[in-house]
Amino acid sequence: MNDGPVLNSAPTPDKLGILLRVGLFVVIGWIGMIFIPVLLLPVAGLLAASALSVFAAAALANTIVVRIYERGRLSDLGLGWASTSGREFLTGLGLGGGGALAIVVVPLALGLVRFTAAPGVEHRWAALAFVSVTLLFGAMGEEMLFHGYAFQLLIRWLGSFATILPAGVLFGLAHAGNQNATPLGVFNTVIWGVLLGFAYARTGALWMPIGLHFGWNVVLPLFGVNLSGFTMGVIGYSLSWRVGAGEAWARQFTWWSGGEYGPEGGIAATLVAAAVFFFVFRLTPEENEGASRDVVA
Repeated sequence: MNDGPVLNSAPTPDKLGILLRVGLFVVIGWIGMIFIPVLLLPVAGLLAASALSVFAAAALANTIVVRIYERGRLSDLGLGWASTSGREFLTGLGLGGGGALAIVVVPLALGLVRFTAAPGVEHRWAALAFVSVTLLFGAMGEEMLFHGYAFQLLIRWLGSFATILPAGVLFGLAHAGNQNATPLGVFNTVIWGVLLGFAYARTGALWMPIGLHFGWNVVLPLFGVNLSGFTMGVIGYSLSWRVGAGEAWARQFTWWSGGEYGPEGGIAATLVAAAVFFFVFRLTPEENEGASRDVVA
């Protein structure tokens, strides 16, 4: 598996060295996640402050640690542009967005949900552009935070399975404090964390995980559904259960719809994650693991 040019060429440190590097990465990221939102919240909304804080904290932690220990750059951590980067990003974008689309299209086709007006949204195209850019920064930030330097170093030391699963659990727990979070929603987020880590392991870069993450996050708000508990109000409409289906019936089936947390809190997201996992496996042949990447300077 390709861990990036710098991590590939550098000798593997001893156990204490690895713990110090991972520890410094965690401390810098943790400090950034505490203080950066304090600076951004007064000038930005909750969504923008959250996304940009994650991006800034992750970029800071990765840049400092890779510079200190590897004399490298942020681009060395699976973010360098290679001949396959565009294809990997677009593949991830299609799989993530396609999975989100499947979740909302099925109940629409069955007539179980409908679009209802959501007042208070003006300048929809501007809102769409703003939310899309914000979500892209958020996706990149979370991938750098959970699958950046520390993750890639631990894969070299512990192996893929022993690293991807714990990182996926941490990814899910990090979303447990979101509004209207549910045990099933956290479980699904753990599955997606494992999927994103697996996509890195298969490609040796962060472009496919970023595409998967962004594709999922940007499609759901386009249909007026909540994303991890956030209501974004991008298009001026929301997707709601038809009254004819019965409100009590709809509440009983929140295990499928996800309720106020959004589709990620339902069993449909579990099934879609399994399908996306299969496609990632099939579209990234095992023999590509460990292959060197032709990084463009």
